[in-house]
Amino acid sequence: MFHVITEQDYSEFSRKQIGEFSKFEKALEAAQKAIDGKQGLRYIIEKTDGHIDSYGNQIVTVVAESE
Repeated sequence: MFHVITEQDYSEFSRKQIGEFSKFEKALEAAQKAIDGKQGLRYIIEKTDGHIDSYGNQIVTVVAESE
């Protein structure tokens, strides 16, 4: 599962989840569409595979992010 998140000016407090996608191509398309033409907004695509850490949080891996 791929999670698409937007972030304003590298601030974790401004993160908003755009959606969840089963295919990377669809996630990337949605991410690029979400930030298109918006100054200071960037996307992060995280991959989850169902594993959790000892605290019960899902383990995520960042697979793509805009600059």
